[in-house]
Amino acid sequence: MIRVNNIKLKPGYTPEDAKEALARQIKAPLEDIESFSEVKLSVDARDKKNVFYVAVFDAQVKNERKYYGRDNVSRSEVYEYEYPLPWRGTHRPLVVGSGPAGLFCALILAYRGANPIVIERGECVEDRMKSVETFWKTGILNRESNVQFGEGGAGTFSDGKLNTGTRDIRQRKVLEEMAHAGAPGEILYKAKPHVGTDILRTMVVNLRKKIISMGGEFVFNCRMESIIIENNAVKGIKTTKGDFESETVILAIGHSARDTFEEIKKLNIPIERKPFSVGVRIEHRREDIDYSQYGDAAPLIGAADYKLSHKASDGRGVYTFCMCPGGFVVASASESEGVVTNGMSNFARDGVNSNSAVLVSVYPEDFDGNDPLAGMYFQRKLEKGAFYQAGADYKAPCQTFGDFVNKKRTESFGKILPTYEPGVTPSDLNRLLPNFVAEGIKEAVNAFGRKIKCFAQGDAVLTGVETRSSSPIRIIRNENYCSCIKGLYPCGEGAGYAGGIMSAAVDGIKIGEACE
Repeated sequence: MIRVNNIKLKPGYTPEDAKEALARQIKAPLEDIESFSEVKLSVDARDKKNVFYVAVFDAQVKNERKYYGRDNVSRSEVYEYEYPLPWRGTHRPLVVGSGPAGLFCALILAYRGANPIVIERGECVEDRMKSVETFWKTGILNRESNVQFGEGGAGTFSDGKLNTGTRDIRQRKVLEEMAHAGAPGEILYKAKPHVGTDILRTMVVNLRKKIISMGGEFVFNCRMESIIIENNAVKGIKTTKGDFESETVILAIGHSARDTFEEIKKLNIPIERKPFSVGVRIEHRREDIDYSQYGDAAPLIGAADYKLSHKASDGRGVYTFCMCPGGFVVASASESEGVVTNGMSNFARDGVNSNSAVLVSVYPEDFDGNDPLAGMYFQRKLEKGAFYQAGADYKAPCQTFGDFVNKKRTESFGKILPTYEPGVTPSDLNRLLPNFVAEGIKEAVNAFGRKIKCFAQGDAVLTGVETRSSSPIRIIRNENYCSCIKGLYPCGEGAGYAGGIMSAAVDGIKIGEACE
């Protein structure tokens, strides 16, 4: 089998078109191509009048040796995951948290024959959906099971993006397991794969069932309260459902487990501040973003995404995050009297608006003193401020970009209407956000408007606050992924070692391979 690069395809291409383009690329008779499959597919939209796909195909062709050495042709390489050694311990490892990091750590441990026990403070996906929908409709918050806590983690209510900056080869294992669990096959070759929140929920359930079928166990509605430590080694955990004994505990707790952060600090387990970001969600009409990105080809390509960054005049980074094409802004609080925003898309990405977070960097040195949880308290203060500014009923403060720039409380919205549930309160976000955040957002959005024509329009909608993009702390671990407590493994986004579904899942695999 050969691998063929740099195949150009027009939007709306058919399998026949692809086969003909492949044949032209390698200068082969059409009948010599026996089969082919996509390896990678990306969009080149640099020229809006000539938007096209760039593809990489693996192809089975007759007399393939004669094509070796030609431009854009190489031998195909098939990835195979190398499974770690079987579990040798006599105890069952405990995985605290069932987000991407926890799930994939438990999966690898199950492959090793370790029969892991997954402890999850929230509900299984089926019940969690009911709690979240109740919150969105009524403002009644379940503090243990919500957008942040529960099976699948915070990523369950997101666009389900699966692209990442990490180049770890384990990414392929993550994608293959997700595809086996119900994700669409296109995630294996698209340059920017996503699954959408609707498919994510099914996929998470199937991953759980697979882990159980290999000897794993899940305990839901079970919050870890403390870690049992003796002679500088972990012996188990204390939970709301009693004690669980084990000499291996993986902390895949997520970036919002603030009570757990406080307990870790109390136990003198080393943690440190790390950079994070805060800001708002910005919404535009999806059709405007699509046309700005893809021109007349937009209807054939689908909802467009973007990823933008800007260095503000004060030196801080400002960037878009978790962009949700055709998506919604959703209430994501996990604590009483706090408003938190996030973005979510279904797989079809067919909502009226597209949204993303616009975030400003916050650094450890922004806080006085040496409290490692200072960033967490900063996040909480912003969330409470948003709660009370919007009327203390979990509605979110909201403002048009034009009014935000002019420091004027919004009275009405234009053609772009906010999608946040359970509703918004027209506000002045300048009165809520720290000055460096507000000014950084204004400067960056105007800069982004020079890249995407519609971005800085006056009726773009800003909804606040976005505070949970990443963990404000890092739980220190060594080169073997273990903390200073023997058998205790900080893992994933909440521990400060990941930043999204894919990187968290990869970190979970690393821990699953390394722990003992």
